[in-house]
Amino acid sequence: MSWLEGFEKIVRQDEPLAMHTWFQLGGPAEFFAEPRSMEELAALVQRCREQEIPLRILGRGSNILIRDEGVRGVVVQLTANVFRQIHVQAEQIIAGGAARLGRVVTTAVHEGLAGLEPFVAIPGSVAGAVRTNAGGVGTDIGQWIISAKVMTETGQIVERSREELGLGYRQCRLDDPIILEVCFQLEPDDPRQLAQRLQKLWILKKAKQPMGHQAAGYIFKDPPGLSAGELIEQAGLKGTRIGGAVVCDRNANFIIAEPECTAQDILRLIDLLRQQVRDRLGVELELGLEIW
Repeated sequence: MSWLEGFEKIVRQDEPLAMHTWFQLGGPAEFFAEPRSMEELAALVQRCREQEIPLRILGRGSNILIRDEGVRGVVVQLTANVFRQIHVQAEQIIAGGAARLGRVVTTAVHEGLAGLEPFVAIPGSVAGAVRTNAGGVGTDIGQWIISAKVMTETGQIVERSREELGLGYRQCRLDDPIILEVCFQLEPDDPRQLAQRLQKLWILKKAKQPMGHQAAGYIFKDPPGLSAGELIEQAGLKGTRIGGAVVCDRNANFIIAEPECTAQDILRLIDLLRQQVRDRLGVELELGLEIW
């Protein structure tokens, strides 16, 4: 029997992945799945393990570059509402891993809960922010997390403490493949003051990001105490182009994918930036972008 038996309604073959990422580049997924429930997700994870089929979880696609040749195995995207719920309990917010981070931030502010405002305008999902321990102004998202519910590679659902997540500077050492839910412990504050703070942070961050209509991605982790974008600019690389890939004028840590761009153009430009910053400034930039 085919490994797909029983999953025909939630799995598609040769799904173009470009439409699912901010770069809008790359080849197809061999198989693309959108489970409708926790039970379907668990069954799919178990089947992939039994059949030794590679499985990847795709969030909102803001931190992913898909290679031109595409991705083998199964790519799972958690689009069903059950994976995107947001609940407020006193000073805690429990957010589904697939929930949009921006929506969690605005929910917290509306409820008079402070702590997550620095993460406004960071694209992507809650799970993606945890995987990279996303940073804000003098903070990281990990300091507000008290626990996470995850699915193991065998399809079991377990709870992990903050310590078990292995959160460090711009990283998370969690081995479990899927973050289903995250619990944040926040601090009470005046909703109006929070809203004003949020608006100011939004304006400042948007001014340093590509225009909304541009296909783009954030490339390197900021080295401790430094800015990757400023280092690239100091190396004289702002505006550098390879094929259809161009270093952004507003923030040099973004690469813009112009209409004729390929994933290979992006990869070649990344290599050039790392080499030039290392040679000219003596700083080794670490990739923050995930490449499939």
